[in-house]
Amino acid sequence: MSAIYKVNTAAFMTSGTKPSHYPPTELPEIAFGGASNVGKSSLINSLVGRTKLVKTSKTPGHTQTINFFNINDAMIFVDLPGYGFAKVPLSVKAAWGPMIEGYLAGRPTLRAIVCVMDLRRGVRDDDMMLIESAPLFGIQPILVFTKADKYGRNAAQQRRREIAKGLNCPPGDLLLYSSTKGEGGEAVWDRIRQVTGV
Repeated sequence: MSAIYKVNTAAFMTSGTKPSHYPPTELPEIAFGGASNVGKSSLINSLVGRTKLVKTSKTPGHTQTINFFNINDAMIFVDLPGYGFAKVPLSVKAAWGPMIEGYLAGRPTLRAIVCVMDLRRGVRDDDMMLIESAPLFGIQPILVFTKADKYGRNAAQQRRREIAKGLNCPPGDLLLYSSTKGEGGEAVWDRIRQVTGV
C-alpha cells in the first residue's frame, strides 16, 4: 500500500454525547483520542488534506462532544474529547469518561482508535489507560506520536526507540507524525486502511 489515501470528500456529520445522537452507519469507524494539547485536530485535518474540517483551538479542551466525519463515503473519523489538560468545568470532565467508554463499548462499526501522543512527552498515564483499554473493547490501538518535527531525524528515531522499550513493543509499532511538515501520513493511512479494509 504505502501511499497517501486520496481523500475526495470529507464532511462533518454530527456531534453527540450519547448513542441516540450518533449516526446510524454501516461504514467502518476510526476514533482519534488523546490529551487536549497533542495536535489531534491538526492530525485529522492533515490526514484528510483539509485545514478546517476539525476545529482547532489554542484553548485545551475545546472538543467537548464526540464528533463524526464522513470520509469519501468509505469510512468515518470520530474525534473524541481530549483529556488531561482541558480547562473545562470538573462536571464536564467527569462526564467524558462514561461518554467515551460508552462509545468505545457500543459501536460495532468501530475498528481502531488512533491514540495520539506528543513525542516529546511520551506515554502518560491517561494515554496508557486508553491504549490498554482498546483490546478490551475489541478494537486495535494505533499509536501515533505527533510533533516529530521538534526533533532532528536521528533524535526522533532514538526517542521512538526509548518509548517503544518502555512499552515493550517494536519501535515500528509507533508511528511518527508531523502535521507541520506533513510527514508520516503514509504510515498512518496504511494502518487505517489495514483495519478498515478500504
